[in-house]
Amino acid sequence: MEHYFVIKHLHMMAAALSITLFMVRAWWSVRESPQLKARWVKVLPHLIDTALLGLGVTLMMLLSVWPWQLPWLGAKLLALLAYIGIGNIAIKRGKTPQARGIAAVVAICLFAYMVGAAIRHSPLSWLA
Repeated sequence: MEHYFVIKHLHMMAAALSITLFMVRAWWSVRESPQLKARWVKVLPHLIDTALLGLGVTLMMLLSVWPWQLPWLGAKLLALLAYIGIGNIAIKRGKTPQARGIAAVVAICLFAYMVGAAIRHSPLSWLA
């Protein structure tokens, strides 16, 4: 538990970097920018998201909590799966710029839900 606050803040920093980079990539995807094809743009998000997930799992292990024990954590992880799928549409798989834009907005809303669930410790997120 001595490293809990360091790990928690690294997790939060990784989350902030992840959503910031997602929004930049989504904007480029909607604008059909060639910058989206840069090597660092393809690699860096995976590194950040791997750190984010690893830090989250580390926090769960440190606190000995599991998604089936805490409804807010289970809801957050389900939202994460939806975020990944919809984010994939926003960045890669959306057939039109409009479809990618709508998917990006939905993904950002899911991310905001996850933040609210984590802060409020409730599956109701910001409504709790």
